[in-house]
Amino acid sequence: MKGVLLDSAQIAKAAVDIASDKKASDILLLDIHEITTIADYFVICSASNPRQIQAIAESLNEELGKIGAKALFREGIAETGWMLLDFGDIIIHIFGNKEREYYRLERLWSEAKTVVYLQ
Repeated sequence: MKGVLLDSAQIAKAAVDIASDKKASDILLLDIHEITTIADYFVICSASNPRQIQAIAESLNEELGKIGAKALFREGIAETGWMLLDFGDIIIHIFGNKEREYYRLERLWSEAKTVVYLQ
């Protein structure tokens, strides 16, 4: 895939696959481009512990980097139960289970179109 320019939808779907490979759960890909200008897609997923949150984040950074996506910003740390990776058109949220239930981003962005949902 090196040298191939991918669009944001393809990169977002790759992020879903990468998170799934790292055993993330409840992976949700939302198309938000029609309801906000902050990004085109949200990827939201859960992890069972801080170590897994960190592993998912590192894998996403590394693997998406290989296909030309560059992380512009990173917020949060695994120990808090939430990390955000901003790839410009794609924003990835990695939550611990308790934190995901608390923040319920799916509910906040309920107008968004669900592209992929993997339990």
